[in-house]
Amino acid sequence: MEPFYKEYLNDDEAVTAVDRLKTQGISEDNIFVVTHDKERTNRVADEADANPAGAKEQGIGASIKNVFRKQGDELRAKFQELGYTEAKAEELEEKLDDGKIILVVKDAPADLSL
Repeated sequence: MEPFYKEYLNDDEAVTAVDRLKTQGISEDNIFVVTHDKERTNRVADEADANPAGAKEQGIGASIKNVFRKQGDELRAKFQELGYTEAKAEELEEKLDDGKIILVVKDAPADLSL
């Protein structure tokens, strides 16, 4: 089963969503922020007290490979490491191209809502 995700257009919406997730009992260890811009990813993750998608969930091998990948390839790889299929990772990366923020929740309960 793929992790839950939701897309947002601005930073404030994403931060508010993370707060709602936490009130539903979701651990911040299972909440990941992905954007097309590493600085934006880190900023939103810091403000929301969530995790930027990166080396922690990818493992050292994928992180080293990402050094040599183009940004789109790296983002698709991050989505795959989070548990998405190659096709879904490509679809999500395209959403990032449009400036969206993707919040990913691993091990989400079936009744999760945002």
